[in-house]
Amino acid sequence: PEVGNFFSSLGLTFLQGYGQTESAPVISCNRPRAGLKMDTVGPPLPGVEVRIAEDGEILVRGELVMHGYWRNDEETARVLKDGWLHTGDIGVIDKKGRIQITDRKKDIIVNDKGDNVAPQKVEGMLTLQSEIVQAMIAGDKRPYMTAVLVPDPEWTQEWCAKSGAKCDFKELAHDPDYKAALGAAVERVNKDLSVIERVRKFIIADGPFTIENEQLTPSLKIRRHVLKQAYGERLDALY
Repeated sequence: PEVGNFFSSLGLTFLQGYGQTESAPVISCNRPRAGLKMDTVGPPLPGVEVRIAEDGEILVRGELVMHGYWRNDEETARVLKDGWLHTGDIGVIDKKGRIQITDRKKDIIVNDKGDNVAPQKVEGMLTLQSEIVQAMIAGDKRPYMTAVLVPDPEWTQEWCAKSGAKCDFKELAHDPDYKAALGAAVERVNKDLSVIERVRKFIIADGPFTIENEQLTPSLKIRRHVLKQAYGERLDALY
């Protein structure tokens, strides 16, 4: 939404849409008459049915949906059920019929009590803080959420200048005052989260997530399995 809000502040109309190759490919799009809301992808296009499954997955039906994958009956049966395309995306539909995508189904974290937590929502809120540039949360089959945080370099420089600390990233990761400053940012986010979504503890990453270290995809999405391999033991130690 911050990208759309930026363009809107320049006086430009920004219309965000949603679709998949399997749905030929547009499912919905923001349209002025429906009321623009930057954290949604608008209402479904005419002739497109959308509903939310019990587990939160977005389901789509209509002439735009594919007949199946080429020579892959098993995968076709997995995503097409009773005419409904199971998109793999998690979302909600607001009172005006606009779709809001909150996460990918495969990324959903299920805590030790069986509650679902959408990591991208929490990570997005964390990285909106001036102190944090990247984040990944964890907590599958655990009693609470934890996180790996990459502090913002500019904020870090400012913090060092104000505190008089040496601006050595590796040393700062063990500085209790520096970690407390990051913790204050986490607590600001926690105030707007439900109890099960709140980040209780965190570690500071050894460096930024990048394509070069394979912690980001070419489209700049975090590679959760790679990060869990790199930080799994340290995250486990937080419980």
